[in-house]
Amino acid sequence: MRHRRLGQPGLIVSEVALGSMQFGGKMNMGNLGQEDTTRMVKVALDNGINFIDTADVYSLGESETLLGNASG
Repeated sequence: MRHRRLGQPGLIVSEVALGSMQFGGKMNMGNLGQEDTTRMVKVALDNGINFIDTADVYSLGESETLLGNASG
């Protein structure tokens, strides 16, 4: 996985991001539960992806909860 510096602080992030809109089951944005979310996060991290796109509106915040649980 290729990485780049992001912004003024120079954070090193992967060129590919993992989108999290599909995590959770609220608001017809996706319906992946905890098991699938955990599996996807593990695959992403194992492949060098360290950039995760998230927003508080994805599944009314449920996607962030699932991501938090997936990362330990």
